[in-house]
Amino acid sequence: MGFETPILILAWRRPNHLKKVIDSLRLIKPINLYIACDGPNHLLENEVKKVDATRKVIANAIDWECNIKKKYSDVNQGCQIGVSSAISWFFQHVEEGIILEDDCVAHVDFYYYCEQLLDRYRLDKRIWCISGSNFQKNIKRGDGSYYFSRYNHCWGWATWKRCWEKYDSNLKNWPKLKNSKLFNNIFERDIEKIYWEKIFDNLYFNNFPDSWAYRWTFTCFINGGLTALPNQNLVNNIGFGDDATHTKSFFKPDTNIKKGILPIKHPTFFIRDKTADRFTFFDYFKGKYMLFPINVIIKFLRFFKKLIFT
Repeated sequence: MGFETPILILAWRRPNHLKKVIDSLRLIKPINLYIACDGPNHLLENEVKKVDATRKVIANAIDWECNIKKKYSDVNQGCQIGVSSAISWFFQHVEEGIILEDDCVAHVDFYYYCEQLLDRYRLDKRIWCISGSNFQKNIKRGDGSYYFSRYNHCWGWATWKRCWEKYDSNLKNWPKLKNSKLFNNIFERDIEKIYWEKIFDNLYFNNFPDSWAYRWTFTCFINGGLTALPNQNLVNNIGFGDDATHTKSFFKPDTNIKKGILPIKHPTFFIRDKTADRFTFFDYFKGKYMLFPINVIIKFLRFFKKLIFT
């Protein structure tokens, strides 16, 4: 019998990467498979050929019996609209499911980890996302197989329709949140507030970057949604390189998979791990490079304010 939880694959123009993702899926033989493929950017050389090659992989590499639904675009919609519209299409058909981009090769345990947690937290409105990524550099958090975080890493993840329905694609609530004191309550440190304020300003005022993921992060933030993150990395991102949309960075995190996660041990306490989130911000989001001179400026402003008003 195949794997029953629905899976969405997001594809575009990387047939070799996608082939590896499909090969990894063959280990579980999902019964319900949804595949969305964005269209070519006709201004780029060989783009049509790459997209056609990707769709041939979809047609030929899935060799097990399953129900397949496809959403193909004739034009290039970009990362924001292409991905978010595909996820919305997915949740028009299912109540919960797993989402993989075409460069995310998951350990077989990832699928059963998602399946168990989708069932366990189905009605728990505190949880908004289940991720397969771990960027803690072998530091175990808590006493379970996973811990709770504010960060919804999206290199292999799962969620429910109840959450995605709240997706704020235009960040319509950002100005109100920015001007309220509630934004300060999300973060423990000024440096984190400065970091995310810059990102959300760019999204709202400049529509930059062309990213659906930051908008999903914003949606989780404003709804107090937590993410379950595994204590073992379960997804290898093979997409870093010149042909990537966003993952061209020199700072490639370690996404090698050391081992599986089954059987799942659920954590004793339902508490967000602030220490882990602080580590994620300074290491994964590179907040450590903001420490100087920002820290010096913040300390000076606080001292100056105290000097003036006392």
